[in-house]
Amino acid sequence: MNPFSPTLAANNAARMGHPNAMIQDYEIEPTKDVRMQTHYNVMFLCTGNSARSILAEAILNYKGAPTFTAYSAGSHPAGVVRSEAIRQLQSAQISAEGLRSKSWDEFSKPGAPRLDFVFTVCDNAAKEVCPIWPGQPITAHWGVPDPAAVEGTPEEVERAYRQAFAALDRRIGLFLSLPLASLGALTIQKEIDSIGRQ
Repeated sequence: MNPFSPTLAANNAARMGHPNAMIQDYEIEPTKDVRMQTHYNVMFLCTGNSARSILAEAILNYKGAPTFTAYSAGSHPAGVVRSEAIRQLQSAQISAEGLRSKSWDEFSKPGAPRLDFVFTVCDNAAKEVCPIWPGQPITAHWGVPDPAAVEGTPEEVERAYRQAFAALDRRIGLFLSLPLASLGALTIQKEIDSIGRQ
């Protein structure tokens, strides 16, 4: 099993009181080989699945089709997509059709898409506890401050959504530039970790 966070991060999550985390030892080396694939399923994961992961799903589906199909989910979904996120997508002329806030449980059911990549976009700086994804996808943390948590004037809130969109758009652009078919899993892991720090 190779969950999102290897040993250290998983143990930290458990110590921080993550409800579903257990202190375990995990393999750090990615085992998945995405070479020779022609299509990739990508999950963007956060807690509420109402803003950041929704933005990322829409951006990748817009820019990455048909090679990539993006999904998003939350460990504790809000149940509704933030209207500010929808407006941000509309201003970028990206379709918001079909976007909804949903639980990651949907992706553990029979018939769910097999995921190649899982990116968490929760904000460590704000002490959010990121969900831990089990299984074999290649995973990385692309933390973004939560625009839904911003309180202030309408202009300040809009700025927060615009900044979140820009950060995700930049990282997704870098991800799409990677020659995945010619890279090994360890190299891909290094690259997507680096993207998450930009």
